[in-house]
Amino acid sequence: MSKALGLLSGGLDSMLAAMALKRQGVDVTGIVYVTPFFGAERARIAARQIGIPLIVKDISDIHLEMLKAPRYGYGRNLNPCIDCHAMMFRIAGEMIKQGDFDFLFSGEVLGQRPMSQNANALKAVAKHAGCGDLILRPLSAKLLPITPVEEQGLVDREQLLDIQGRSRRPQEALAREWGLKDYPSSGGGCLLTEKSFTNRLRDLLTHQPDCTPRDVELLKAGRQYRLSPKAKLTLGRNLQTNEKIQELATSGHTLMRAANFSGPTGLVSGQAAEQDIPVAAAIVAAYGKGQKETQVKVLCTRGDERWQVEVAPMGREEIEEYLVP
Repeated sequence: MSKALGLLSGGLDSMLAAMALKRQGVDVTGIVYVTPFFGAERARIAARQIGIPLIVKDISDIHLEMLKAPRYGYGRNLNPCIDCHAMMFRIAGEMIKQGDFDFLFSGEVLGQRPMSQNANALKAVAKHAGCGDLILRPLSAKLLPITPVEEQGLVDREQLLDIQGRSRRPQEALAREWGLKDYPSSGGGCLLTEKSFTNRLRDLLTHQPDCTPRDVELLKAGRQYRLSPKAKLTLGRNLQTNEKIQELATSGHTLMRAANFSGPTGLVSGQAAEQDIPVAAAIVAAYGKGQKETQVKVLCTRGDERWQVEVAPMGREEIEEYLVP
């Protein structure tokens, strides 16, 4: 029995690709990657549903470095899909070299995405991954050149599929035929395809090119305000994001909250200059219960340092000038 390792996003296509191989007797395992831009929960649900083991691997650091300068560029937003898929295959390919599996597969469908799943893009992914002779795409295999995986008899090409195009109807029909009832709708799952998030990410990459996954996590924790070219304020929206901001804080960050009024937690990151602190404090004060006061004391914490600044809450029109949309 051959053993296959597949990129399992948890979407319908990757589930069907795994099922197509499992139905012809292949021993199938899924692998899902975790970064600040996508997680593993959908894949965990999918793996349980179709009955396959799942490997979860955090690639946050190397994925972010790739994102800063992708060889094949970005899609509509900041999604480097070709480079991303190639990286995923390359990492999974290391497990093939260890002798754990015989080949790799994915749920990619020829022509489903004009930029990242056309024939040339699929070839680019295979070439850039450095393990193209190990990759099989079961859903479109009959429309693609025969692979070494098929030539070696690791799978039966006749039992593979010939799905192509952007319509999900063939996949939905196949799901019904194979008794797969619970699967997510198409799209979603990757923050790099969402314009509102990538605007904030672009600002971060522009002003802080040495940013880390922790800096990216802060983008998800609340409102973002660009204080200066080198400093930014993240402001919590509610109790949950306030707690997340505190969890992400390091000794190099400055945490802020109003001293005598309830309100949001703020975190100043980057290389803050002395003049950035009162600006950030005025924004923090403007969103608390003391927003109508003439002066508000704001507590500041950086590592072991503790101090207070007294500021007038900033007006909403002025705040908008600092907001990263």
